[in-house]
Amino acid sequence: MDYNILGYGIFITVIVFIIVVVGKICYRNGNIFVAELIPDHLDLCQQINKSLLVSYYLVNIGYCAMTLVGWETIRSSQQLVEVMAVKVATIVCILSVLHYLNIYLLTNTIHKLIK
Repeated sequence: MDYNILGYGIFITVIVFIIVVVGKICYRNGNIFVAELIPDHLDLCQQINKSLLVSYYLVNIGYCAMTLVGWETIRSSQQLVEVMAVKVATIVCILSVLHYLNIYLLTNTIHKLIK
């Protein structure tokens, strides 16, 4: 029996849930973070935060859709769990790296942007 279709459904559901929840949390807390970096430009802070959210959704949903192409044929439920764990863990690790990269870039280049 081929478990790929079941795996795709579970993967897309879990990943979209993770992406949406993390995006909402980062957007809500990002307003405060960016406002602290640029206290005199609140409109600019909100626009930066909205741009970060849109790019976050586009990059992550696009990457997740691209990973569906490279799945091997899943023949057992044990293999399905293993593949799902690896795929979801990879996406979560990429999310964390992108998050810290955004924080690093914002804190080091934000003052150059507003000048």
